[in-house]
Amino acid sequence: MYARHVSCTLKPITQEELSQIFDREILPLLQKQNGFHDEIAFFDPDRRQVLAISLWQSKEDADAYSRETYPQVLRRLSRVTLGSPQVRNYEVAFSTLHQTRPTI
Repeated sequence: MYARHVSCTLKPITQEELSQIFDREILPLLQKQNGFHDEIAFFDPDRRQVLAISLWQSKEDADAYSRETYPQVLRRLSRVTLGSPQVRNYEVAFSTLHQTRPTI
């Protein structure tokens, strides 16, 4: 399993605004991607920073998403983010995901 770690600074928006963008625009794109398993997002206490971790079946699936679909996600997020999101990639060492839901 493979993970993408994306962090960014937000414009002054509400959590609800970002949640709506995620639910209506970004999640449908993610769910269409080969190898996508899950997305987890975190806000810092002042709601100015967000950290998102997506889990993928393989590095190849995550790389294909990065090349083919992530530019669309960036365009959608540009309405609510400041600057460029920082992306880091990781090989997953441990996860309970396989025990809680089937592969999509």
